[in-house]
Amino acid sequence: MNAKEYLGQAYWLDKRINSKLNMVMSLRETATKTTSVMHDDVVSHTRNVHSMQDVIVKIIEIERELDADIDRLVDLKHDIIDIIGQISDPPAQVVLEYRYVCYRQWKDIAAELGMHVRNVYRLHGRGLQEAEKILKKKPPNGTICH
Repeated sequence: MNAKEYLGQAYWLDKRINSKLNMVMSLRETATKTTSVMHDDVVSHTRNVHSMQDVIVKIIEIERELDADIDRLVDLKHDIIDIIGQISDPPAQVVLEYRYVCYRQWKDIAAELGMHVRNVYRLHGRGLQEAEKILKKKPPNGTICH
């Protein structure tokens, strides 16, 4: 795994967390939906309790996965910040932090730093080269995202 792939893992893990949050929100909406229909006939209208339980169990499972993913994201960002902190070029550090920790777009990084996007790319490249050397000296424990 090269430096760019390693540093980019946090972005994809964050996207997976957001996806699971959306799943939980959707399942909660499903679990709380109720319909009432008025009929003249007296008929027993019982809801399927098992499907409600299944939805609640699924919510709990996804929330447990979310907790584990959030813990991994925090650990990964800590590792990424540590690696970026070892880079000797402070402007390259800032570019890498904006890109891989804050998930900022190139044009936004350039505007924030008051420079042309080409200069941001150049700093990014220098930072990645140094990060590559750092990772070769001390390889990461493993990948977070596959």
